[in-house]
Amino acid sequence: MSIFEIIMLICFGAAWPASIYKSWNSQSNEGKSIFFLIIVLGGYVSGILHKFFYSKDMVILLYSINFIMVAIDILIYYRNIKLTNGV
Repeated sequence: MSIFEIIMLICFGAAWPASIYKSWNSQSNEGKSIFFLIIVLGGYVSGILHKFFYSKDMVILLYSINFIMVAIDILIYYRNIKLTNGV
């Protein structure tokens, strides 16, 4: 377990609630990139798999929490598309 990895995940994780809040309330995807969100989600999957197979420790929880927040942001992204298109 690395303190620097923990700090990185906490810093990255601190940004997602604000992004989720903005996406939910604005009902708009302005300034969002689904490709960026998917790439970040893939990075968290990679971190989770690394922890699971090579370095089992509690940091996997931080990766998982961040993964969940990005997944929620992606779901809201698609919700906002439906709202925008009136579907």
